Amino acid sequence: MIKLNCDMGESFAAWTMGDDAAVMPHIDMANIACGFHAGGPAIMAQTIQLAIEHQVEIGAHPAYPDLAGFGRRTLHFPPTELKAILHYQIGAMRALCLQAGAQISYVKPHGALYNDMQRDQELFEVVCRVIAEQNHSHPEHPPLYLLTLATANNATQQRIADECQVELCFEAFADRCYEPDGSLRSRQYSDAVFTDRAKILAQAKAFASGEPIIASDGSHILLQPQTLCVHGDNAESIATVVAIRQALSDS
Repeated sequence: MIKLNCDMGESFAAWTMGDDAAVMPHIDMANIACGFHAGGPAIMAQTIQLAIEHQVEIGAHPAYPDLAGFGRRTLHFPPTELKAILHYQIGAMRALCLQAGAQISYVKPHGALYNDMQRDQELFEVVCRVIAEQNHSHPEHPPLYLLTLATANNATQQRIADECQVELCFEAFADRCYEPDGSLRSRQYSDAVFTDRAKILAQAKAFASGEPIIASDGSHILLQPQTLCVHGDNAESIATVVAIRQALSDS
Protein backbone atom coordinates (compact mmCIF):
# COMPACT_ATOMS: atom_id res chain seq x y z
CA MET A 1 0.00 0.00 0.00
CA ILE A 2 1.19 3.51 -0.78
CA LYS A 3 2.78 5.23 2.23
CA LEU A 4 1.89 8.61 3.73
CA ASN A 5 4.64 11.07 4.62
CA CYS A 6 4.32 14.37 6.49
CA ASP A 7 6.59 17.31 7.36
CA MET A 8 7.04 17.28 11.14
CA GLY A 9 8.95 19.00 13.93
CA GLU A 10 8.52 22.44 12.37
CA SER A 11 7.76 24.38 15.53
CA PHE A 12 10.33 26.98 16.56
CA ALA A 13 10.82 28.58 19.96
CA ALA A 14 7.46 30.09 20.99
CA TRP A 15 5.79 29.31 17.64
CA THR A 16 3.94 26.02 17.23
CA MET A 17 3.57 24.66 13.69
CA GLY A 18 1.24 21.74 13.14
CA ASP A 19 -0.11 19.16 15.57
CA ASP A 20 2.48 16.41 15.31
CA ALA A 21 0.96 14.31 18.09
CA ALA A 22 -2.39 14.18 16.28
CA VAL A 23 -0.91 13.41 12.85
CA MET A 24 1.81 10.90 13.73
CA PRO A 25 -0.53 7.90 14.37
CA HIS A 26 -1.87 8.14 10.81
CA ILE A 27 1.35 8.37 8.75
CA ASP A 28 4.18 6.05 7.77
CA MET A 29 7.07 8.47 7.28
CA ALA A 30 8.01 11.60 9.26
CA ASN A 31 10.10 14.26 7.49
CA ILE A 32 11.65 15.96 10.53
CA ALA A 33 12.98 19.53 10.26
CA CYS A 34 16.67 19.83 11.06
CA GLY A 35 16.80 23.33 12.51
CA PHE A 36 17.65 25.40 9.43
CA HIS A 37 14.12 26.35 8.36
CA ALA A 38 12.33 25.35 11.58
CA GLY A 39 12.72 23.11 14.58
CA GLY A 40 15.84 22.75 16.67
CA PRO A 41 17.63 20.13 18.78
CA ALA A 42 14.96 19.73 21.47
CA ILE A 43 12.07 19.69 18.99
CA MET A 44 13.97 17.23 16.79
CA ALA A 45 14.46 14.91 19.77
CA GLN A 46 10.80 15.18 20.80
CA THR A 47 9.60 14.44 17.28
CA ILE A 48 11.95 11.48 16.93
CA GLN A 49 10.57 10.04 20.15
CA LEU A 50 7.03 10.53 18.90
CA ALA A 51 7.89 8.71 15.68
CA ILE A 52 9.43 5.84 17.64
CA GLU A 53 6.27 5.49 19.74
CA HIS A 54 4.13 5.14 16.61
CA GLN A 55 6.65 3.06 14.63
CA VAL A 56 6.96 5.72 11.94
CA GLU A 57 9.95 5.81 9.60
CA ILE A 58 12.24 8.79 10.27
CA GLY A 59 13.63 11.07 7.58
CA ALA A 60 15.82 14.16 7.67
CA HIS A 61 14.15 17.28 6.24
CA PRO A 62 17.10 19.62 5.56
CA ALA A 63 16.71 23.08 4.08
CA TYR A 64 18.53 26.21 3.08
CA PRO A 65 19.57 28.17 6.21
CA ASP A 66 16.46 30.38 6.13
CA LEU A 67 14.57 30.59 9.41
CA ALA A 68 13.10 33.97 8.51
CA GLY A 69 11.65 32.66 5.25
CA PHE A 70 10.76 29.17 6.53
CA GLY A 71 13.11 27.71 3.92
CA ARG A 72 10.87 28.85 1.08
CA ARG A 73 13.33 31.29 -0.49
CA THR A 74 15.96 30.20 -3.00
CA LEU A 75 19.47 30.79 -1.69
CA HIS A 76 22.65 30.25 -3.68
CA PHE A 77 25.77 28.53 -2.35
CA PRO A 78 28.87 27.02 -3.93
CA PRO A 79 28.49 23.23 -4.11
CA THR A 80 31.07 22.62 -1.39
CA GLU A 81 29.25 24.94 1.01
CA LEU A 82 25.84 23.47 0.25
CA LYS A 83 27.24 19.98 0.80
CA ALA A 84 28.49 21.05 4.24
CA ILE A 85 25.09 22.59 5.05
CA LEU A 86 23.35 19.33 4.18
CA HIS A 87 25.86 17.09 5.96
CA TYR A 88 25.49 19.25 9.07
CA GLN A 89 21.71 18.81 9.18
CA ILE A 90 21.64 15.13 8.25
CA GLY A 91 24.42 14.43 10.73
CA ALA A 92 22.52 16.14 13.52
CA MET A 93 19.42 14.10 12.76
CA ARG A 94 21.46 10.90 12.64
CA ALA A 95 23.09 11.67 16.00
CA LEU A 96 19.77 12.40 17.73
CA CYS A 97 18.24 9.24 16.25
CA LEU A 98 21.12 7.12 17.50
CA GLN A 99 20.85 8.67 20.95
CA ALA A 100 17.17 7.68 21.00
CA GLY A 101 17.85 4.15 19.78
CA ALA A 102 16.43 4.80 16.30
CA GLN A 103 17.79 5.19 12.78
CA ILE A 104 17.32 7.76 10.07
CA SER A 105 16.03 6.10 6.87
CA TYR A 106 15.89 8.77 4.19
CA VAL A 107 16.34 12.41 3.24
CA LYS A 108 13.66 14.75 1.89
CA PRO A 109 14.87 18.30 1.20
CA HIS A 110 12.47 21.04 2.28
CA GLY A 111 10.78 23.93 0.51
CA ALA A 112 12.86 25.91 -1.97
CA LEU A 113 15.70 23.40 -1.86
CA TYR A 114 13.28 20.60 -2.83
CA ASN A 115 11.75 22.66 -5.65
CA ASP A 116 15.11 23.91 -6.90
CA MET A 117 16.57 20.42 -7.19
CA GLN A 118 13.65 19.39 -9.42
CA ARG A 119 14.70 22.03 -11.98
CA ASP A 120 18.48 22.04 -11.50
CA GLN A 121 20.32 18.83 -12.40
CA GLU A 122 23.56 20.02 -10.79
CA LEU A 123 21.77 20.76 -7.53
CA PHE A 124 20.04 17.37 -7.63
CA GLU A 125 23.45 15.75 -8.08
CA VAL A 126 24.86 17.66 -5.09
CA VAL A 127 22.05 16.30 -2.91
CA CYS A 128 22.64 12.76 -4.20
CA ARG A 129 26.40 13.07 -3.59
CA VAL A 130 25.79 14.11 0.00
CA ILE A 131 23.56 11.08 0.60
CA ALA A 132 26.12 8.81 -1.07
CA GLU A 133 28.85 10.22 1.20
CA GLN A 134 26.64 9.71 4.24
CA ASN A 135 26.06 6.09 3.22
CA HIS A 136 29.77 5.52 2.60
CA SER A 137 30.63 7.00 6.01
CA HIS A 138 28.10 4.82 7.84
CA PRO A 139 28.26 1.34 6.27
CA GLU A 140 27.02 -0.14 9.54
CA HIS A 141 23.57 1.38 8.93
CA PRO A 142 21.06 0.77 6.13
CA PRO A 143 21.72 3.21 3.27
CA LEU A 144 19.69 6.42 3.19
CA TYR A 145 17.41 6.99 0.22
CA LEU A 146 16.16 10.25 -1.32
CA LEU A 147 12.54 11.36 -1.48
CA THR A 148 11.82 13.34 -4.65
CA LEU A 149 8.91 14.38 -6.83
CA ALA A 150 7.23 11.88 -9.14
CA THR A 151 6.80 13.54 -12.54
CA ALA A 152 5.80 12.38 -16.02
CA ASN A 153 9.48 11.63 -16.72
CA ASN A 154 12.01 11.04 -13.93
CA ALA A 155 14.66 9.54 -16.22
CA THR A 156 17.27 12.25 -15.62
CA GLN A 157 16.93 12.13 -11.85
CA GLN A 158 17.04 8.34 -11.95
CA ARG A 159 20.24 8.41 -14.03
CA ILE A 160 21.95 10.80 -11.61
CA ALA A 161 20.86 8.76 -8.59
CA ASP A 162 22.05 5.53 -10.21
CA GLU A 163 25.45 7.09 -10.87
CA CYS A 164 25.65 8.06 -7.19
CA GLN A 165 24.29 4.66 -6.10
CA VAL A 166 21.43 6.33 -4.24
CA GLU A 167 17.94 4.86 -4.17
CA LEU A 168 15.04 7.16 -5.03
CA CYS A 169 11.55 7.13 -3.57
CA PHE A 170 9.02 9.10 -5.62
CA GLU A 171 6.27 11.09 -3.95
CA ALA A 172 3.11 12.86 -5.00
CA PHE A 173 0.76 15.32 -3.32
CA ALA A 174 -2.90 14.56 -2.75
CA ASP A 175 -3.76 18.23 -2.20
CA ARG A 176 -1.80 19.89 -5.02
CA CYS A 177 -2.72 20.68 -8.60
CA TYR A 178 -0.31 19.39 -11.26
CA GLU A 179 0.89 20.76 -14.57
CA PRO A 180 0.75 18.51 -17.68
CA ASP A 181 4.44 17.58 -17.28
CA GLY A 182 3.82 16.30 -13.76
CA SER A 183 5.36 19.29 -12.00
CA LEU A 184 3.48 21.01 -9.20
CA ARG A 185 1.42 24.06 -10.15
CA SER A 186 2.93 27.21 -8.71
CA ARG A 187 1.35 28.52 -5.53
CA GLN A 188 0.94 31.89 -7.27
CA TYR A 189 -2.19 30.40 -8.87
CA SER A 190 -5.36 30.21 -6.81
CA ASP A 191 -6.02 26.61 -7.79
CA ALA A 192 -2.56 25.33 -6.84
CA VAL A 193 -3.68 23.87 -3.50
CA PHE A 194 -6.88 21.87 -3.11
CA THR A 195 -9.09 22.56 -0.10
CA ASP A 196 -12.08 20.39 -0.99
CA ARG A 197 -11.71 17.09 0.88
CA ALA A 198 -13.59 15.07 -1.73
CA LYS A 199 -11.20 16.31 -4.43
CA ILE A 200 -8.17 15.50 -2.28
CA LEU A 201 -9.46 12.00 -1.53
CA ALA A 202 -10.21 11.38 -5.21
CA GLN A 203 -6.65 12.32 -6.21
CA ALA A 204 -5.16 10.21 -3.39
CA LYS A 205 -7.18 7.20 -4.53
CA ALA A 206 -6.10 7.74 -8.14
CA PHE A 207 -2.44 7.75 -7.14
CA ALA A 208 -2.88 4.65 -4.98
CA SER A 209 -4.68 2.69 -7.71
CA GLY A 210 -2.33 3.69 -10.53
CA GLU A 211 -4.94 5.73 -12.38
CA PRO A 212 -4.33 9.05 -14.18
CA ILE A 213 -5.05 12.37 -12.49
CA ILE A 214 -6.38 15.56 -14.10
CA ALA A 215 -3.79 18.27 -14.74
CA SER A 216 -4.35 22.02 -14.65
CA ASP A 217 -5.26 22.15 -18.35
CA GLY A 218 -7.75 19.29 -18.09
CA SER A 219 -5.42 16.67 -19.58
CA HIS A 220 -4.75 13.35 -17.89
CA ILE A 221 -1.30 12.41 -16.59
CA LEU A 222 -0.11 9.18 -15.04
CA LEU A 223 2.29 9.40 -12.11
CA GLN A 224 3.56 6.43 -10.14
CA PRO A 225 4.44 7.58 -6.61
CA GLN A 226 5.47 5.30 -3.78
CA THR A 227 4.36 7.75 -1.13
CA LEU A 228 1.90 10.63 -0.73
CA CYS A 229 2.81 13.81 1.12
CA VAL A 230 0.06 15.01 3.45
CA HIS A 231 -0.17 18.07 5.68
CA GLY A 232 -1.44 18.36 9.25
CA ASP A 233 -1.11 22.02 10.16
CA ASN A 234 -4.72 22.57 11.24
CA ALA A 235 -7.78 20.64 12.43
CA GLU A 236 -9.26 20.39 8.93
CA SER A 237 -6.05 19.06 7.39
CA ILE A 238 -5.66 16.50 10.19
CA ALA A 239 -9.20 15.27 9.53
CA THR A 240 -8.28 14.99 5.85
CA VAL A 241 -5.17 12.94 6.69
CA VAL A 242 -7.35 10.56 8.70
CA ALA A 243 -9.79 10.33 5.79
CA ILE A 244 -6.98 9.62 3.31
CA ARG A 245 -5.60 6.87 5.54
CA GLN A 246 -9.05 5.29 5.83
CA ALA A 247 -9.69 5.57 2.09
CA LEU A 248 -6.37 3.94 1.23
CA SER A 249 -6.94 1.19 3.79
CA ASP A 250 -10.36 0.45 2.26
CA SER A 251 -9.11 0.39 -1.33
